[in-house]
Amino acid sequence: MVGIGDTLDVAAAGHFTRPVPRTAPAQMRFLVRRLKGTRPVADLLGISQRTVERYVRDQIKHPRRDLAERLLAETRRRWQPRVRERARQQAATTGGIFVSARARFGFTAAPGTTDDPRVRHINQALPPEYAARLFAAQETGAPERELQAILAEGLGEMYFRDRGRRAQGLSVEFTGIEQLDLDF
Repeated sequence: MVGIGDTLDVAAAGHFTRPVPRTAPAQMRFLVRRLKGTRPVADLLGISQRTVERYVRDQIKHPRRDLAERLLAETRRRWQPRVRERARQQAATTGGIFVSARARFGFTAAPGTTDDPRVRHINQALPPEYAARLFAAQETGAPERELQAILAEGLGEMYFRDRGRRAQGLSVEFTGIEQLDLDF
């Protein structure tokens, strides 16, 4: 299953103006500067403070695979926060968010309709208010289910109900995400 919060982070990374540090020592030095010390970085990554110091001094250059993934993820999460915030602000106020998803969509509708869940591939632009709700929920640490509910509501409104022009009262379920791309 694809994480909506992670996908939002990847979409924000598309707005960076400089590349994220590539090597493990450079990423470690960045995190040490950002978190103001080696102890917070060690606690964040689940390694010893001495190991962090060895990366900073280029004594270790190639981390284990799991550490390399955590290191890159934490570096990306903290890279260029003002650029990320500006892109999110624009999406939440004027630009909106574009969703490309292959997932299981089901809905409750009037009797006699085919409301069984099925896999659909949907490409749909959502207005800024849904982007703002997604970002606000992500900032507060909302669970993945809540982010799914916001996306389901937005896709239901824009794709299935066509902004209220058809299928009034339709409630959409958005589960079994196979592929999800977000862009803003």
